[in-house]
Amino acid sequence: MSNILQCTSLGLSIQQQTLLDNVSLDFQTGQFIGLIGPNGAGKSTLLKLLSGLSEPSAGVVRLQGQPLKNYTRRDIAQQVSFVPQDTSINYAFSVKEIVAMGRNPHLGAFQPEAEQDLAIIAEALEKTDLASLADRPVDQLSGGERQRVFIARSLAQQTSVLLMDEPTASLDLCHQLEILSLLRNLAEQGHLVIVAIHDLDMASRFCHRLVIMSKGTIAAEGKPHDVITPQNLRDHFAIEACVEAYPGSSESLRITPLCSTAQK
Repeated sequence: MSNILQCTSLGLSIQQQTLLDNVSLDFQTGQFIGLIGPNGAGKSTLLKLLSGLSEPSAGVVRLQGQPLKNYTRRDIAQQVSFVPQDTSINYAFSVKEIVAMGRNPHLGAFQPEAEQDLAIIAEALEKTDLASLADRPVDQLSGGERQRVFIARSLAQQTSVLLMDEPTASLDLCHQLEILSLLRNLAEQGHLVIVAIHDLDMASRFCHRLVIMSKGTIAAEGKPHDVITPQNLRDHFAIEACVEAYPGSSESLRITPLCSTAQK
């Protein structure tokens, strides 16, 4: 494994409001990393900075050892894909057309997809269980189906780094398991996958490493069983909870909330 993405002393302030403060992290290929924390902790902000969609007020993001600002948007898109939390779209593109947009960074202006590109698009549709919906207008899909379309577009982009903001939030349990299994497999094949995720049980089951974000800073990071502890849940999620190994698994954790500390 090697460092492919790095942020150093990263900060972002907007109108005197600090959204991110002094965040330093190294990310290696072959890792599936989960960003966890309460709402407003800075997870989405960090993902946007890592993807180059936002510029930091302080610090630097490096991709392959070079500052992200040295790359063109096309250069970044050939190496980094991003799936936003908001997947609403106002145009009646078909599912296949949206997924095909993932190939744009690899094609010249007005260059049509070659046979290889079409095969990549078809594979992305298959992996996200969308092949039967390929011709359906995206604006006629459910929120969960749209989420899978944007994940498929990210897969078609074939980047080394995949950044996703709550990719399973709108999915049913079956598709949550399928998508998270797919992302874990991609990481183990040599990609870097970073997701913001709320489901702590799922995060502990699938992620190699977790980062707790709290008030725009890094509160804890490490392996799931080192990060998801009763003390951290109390301090950063305002809940009292029992944390135990899931039966039959040495990695997965079962978190049973007992009460909210806000109610005490």
